[in-house]
Amino acid sequence: MESRRLGAGGPQVPVIGMGTWRTFDVHDAEGVERSRGVVGRALDAGTRLFDSSPMYGAAERVLGELLEPHRADVLVATKVWTPDDAEADRQIADALAWYGGRVDVYQVHNLVEWRRRLDLLERLRDDGSVGLVGATHWNPSAFDELETVMRSGRIAEVQIPYNPVENEVERRILPLAEDLGLGVLVMRPLGQGSLMRRPPDPEALAPLAPFGVTTWAQALLKWVLSDPRCQVAIPATSKSDRAAENAAAGEPPWFGEEERALVATLARVAG
Repeated sequence: MESRRLGAGGPQVPVIGMGTWRTFDVHDAEGVERSRGVVGRALDAGTRLFDSSPMYGAAERVLGELLEPHRADVLVATKVWTPDDAEADRQIADALAWYGGRVDVYQVHNLVEWRRRLDLLERLRDDGSVGLVGATHWNPSAFDELETVMRSGRIAEVQIPYNPVENEVERRILPLAEDLGLGVLVMRPLGQGSLMRRPPDPEALAPLAPFGVTTWAQALLKWVLSDPRCQVAIPATSKSDRAAENAAAGEPPWFGEEERALVATLARVAG
């Protein structure tokens, strides 16, 4: 799987990572074992970055358990998400315990109390417990504030939604990230599953076969990653086969304008 550098001076990362929203919020042995199988297939396929959050229920803890034997070989991105200072301390202490004393990409989730949270994350970065510091938001209504954070010089990465239907970031966020040398993690590359409900007929994907695309999910992921301003897409899945399928989209060649336009047209129907 191809790798790209996550922001100026950031680590090399595979272009397909894995998100854990909903899929890793499991509370029984059967669910944990199913998730273990997903992680195993993802690792075998070359996935090396996993993203979580305290707002994802049990996902952070479960991911930590599953990655423990592989921790030296993977990158973990997670988030702090609370207006309460004491709760922020607890969230971060828990995450550091679950991930072997280090989080590679620590993000302020949805910009909640971002100034105070950045103060804390910067101290942890300086003592080596945190790698990159970043920020996330999913709602275009918050992009003005996200721009302010990006221009502050205090973060090295942003996580934003991007797919052929949710493409507001093309106007301002992606150009600014490029100008500032910030890394970009892409959430919702499959539209939180909405773009998978009515996939196009296989015949419609035939022009994409020379790019290694055999499924609609791969077409959507390659659409995102064909924008060179995006370093990593983090689709979530609860299926082992889908984890391997997603990872396969992280290989060049990348789409040109014609192929991206085709996927965008198909997505408007699928979504």
